[in-house]
Amino acid sequence: MTLQAKPIRLSTADLDFEARLSALRHWSADTDAAIEQRVADILGDVQQRGDAAVLEYTARFDGLHAASVADLELSQADFKAAFDRIPEAQRRALQDAERRVRSYHEAQKKACGESWSYRDENGSLLGQKVTPLDRVGIYVPGGKASYPSSLIMNAVPAHVAGVAEIIMVVPTPVRGSVATGGTGNAGASKGECNELVLAAAYVAGVTRAFTIGGAQAVAALAYGTATIPAVDKITGPGNAYVAAAKRRVFGTVGIDMIAGPSEILVLADGTTPPDWVAMDLFSQAEHDELAQSILLCPDAAYLDAVQRAIDRLLPEMPRAAIIAKSLNDRGALILTSSMEEACAISNRIAPEHLEVSSSEPHRWEPLLKHAGAIFLGAHTSESLGDYCAGPNHVLPTSGTARFSSPLGVYDFQKRSSLIEVSEAGAQVLGPIAAELAYGEGLQAHARAAQMRLK
Repeated sequence: MTLQAKPIRLSTADLDFEARLSALRHWSADTDAAIEQRVADILGDVQQRGDAAVLEYTARFDGLHAASVADLELSQADFKAAFDRIPEAQRRALQDAERRVRSYHEAQKKACGESWSYRDENGSLLGQKVTPLDRVGIYVPGGKASYPSSLIMNAVPAHVAGVAEIIMVVPTPVRGSVATGGTGNAGASKGECNELVLAAAYVAGVTRAFTIGGAQAVAALAYGTATIPAVDKITGPGNAYVAAAKRRVFGTVGIDMIAGPSEILVLADGTTPPDWVAMDLFSQAEHDELAQSILLCPDAAYLDAVQRAIDRLLPEMPRAAIIAKSLNDRGALILTSSMEEACAISNRIAPEHLEVSSSEPHRWEPLLKHAGAIFLGAHTSESLGDYCAGPNHVLPTSGTARFSSPLGVYDFQKRSSLIEVSEAGAQVLGPIAAELAYGEGLQAHARAAQMRLK
């Protein structure tokens, strides 16, 4: 049977457009109760038994047996050896990607990640001190797929921020291992780590790495064990068990975000070759069946042309079945009355990836308020941002771009307020503070301010 991908066709002129768009966009972030309970049990067990629990779950879920957690640690020599083994073209690609990502995040640090202070009219010093986190943990998926690009996107901004230690965890499940309650990533053979991931760890400067995954890896990073040091923040994508574990340890450590399925929204004016747009829709759909690809365009004939391109190009795709499932279940080609209306709908959706596939992208960019990343112009495929353009590819999903931002240097820094009140400043501020403190019934606060008054 020939696979077909038929994204739903909608028009903003349809009377039921709003209801159908809402149904299309619906995705629940709620975690299955059984997953939540299993994750809670694993977290509690690792917190109590440390290394012993980590070893037990790694053997149970990944089929990887070791005498100690130290035996699961990768060395800098392992990183370098993998880097030397991969083809020269891959070495160059990793180094070029790392260089561009580092350059972008260094500019970001200069723009928003520096300390500052000033003195007011009374000579008091007020300011902000920016300092890096001491140690962060990066979760890198393993098994079904390996993502060296994700490692670079997480490790490089941490380095630029000044983080001293970057601890990587990456599951290496043995083929045929049980995939419930832990990584959920069966498929790797012999429990070996992907060479590109190890090479990326070398290029990106990972400090230490352990071949563990799932909720037990998140727990080990959050609470620390005899072998694995506790971190200040955990970043990086994972499956439902990893997401549930990150949600539960938040507060003990920081986390980047709880990511939903990958998304792309393309705003097209009909001037880009239809094949390009069809492939851009594929680029997200191939992630998994829940990924969402939406095209907004005021030209009905162009939507028809993109559908014909989808029909023609789909059989060429190695992941055609996944693409077809994603586009059939959650994809859409939407006819709008204008590009202005398309921009307004995009702002309501607040997509993870937003392509402005237009001959005049800068005409429409000022109208766009909510998106994880905005890709301007027909030549700016989303895939370039995934790997090597420079900006981070860890982006808010499921509409959270309305209130959150891409991963960046700022996620690996913290800010402390600086206050140095002069003697003269104390005479000005003291009466104000005392008045407000007495109003709140906090006499010690008031008296502390008043004691500094002449």
